[in-house]
Amino acid sequence: MMPESVSPLEAKKLIEQGALLIDIRDRAEYLREHIPNARSVPLSDIAEGKRVDGAARQPVIFHCQSGMRTAQNATTLINAVNPAPVLLMTGGINAWKSAQLPTTEDKRQPLPIMRQVQIVAGTLILTGVVLGYTVNSGLFLLSGFVGAGLLFAGVSGWCGMASLLLKMPWNRPAK
Repeated sequence: MMPESVSPLEAKKLIEQGALLIDIRDRAEYLREHIPNARSVPLSDIAEGKRVDGAARQPVIFHCQSGMRTAQNATTLINAVNPAPVLLMTGGINAWKSAQLPTTEDKRQPLPIMRQVQIVAGTLILTGVVLGYTVNSGLFLLSGFVGAGLLFAGVSGWCGMASLLLKMPWNRPAK
């Protein structure tokens, strides 16, 4: 059973009437930017069986970055607040911002780890291609190595680059 979807403007009205807004993104994503008054309950916690406190008769609106995580995990989200009514915000926080609605942003917080992986992987691949053409064709192997790592991460669900980046000093949450 798929819960009803609401637009960001409809969600805003419901929140003003007492609906509970739950952000299911990772904690780091939430700390970097979130919708005011949204509660952070990461999907990983909900998937492990954590129930959402405070869900009663009022609707509970779930959102993520783009709406995909909420749609893919609708049954899990329903179970986390049952018997409260569940709504999914279409388009997530991206649609909220597109509707010119406010967010709370803390740029001192690190970028989400997957964005960091994309930046580093893209930089390494581009560097390998440029150096392969200009310095030595053997340097094309750098691009191949990064591509193989991304393929392995996609197949296995474990990303060595993400694990390494998480240990970097800039990924400690700002206080």
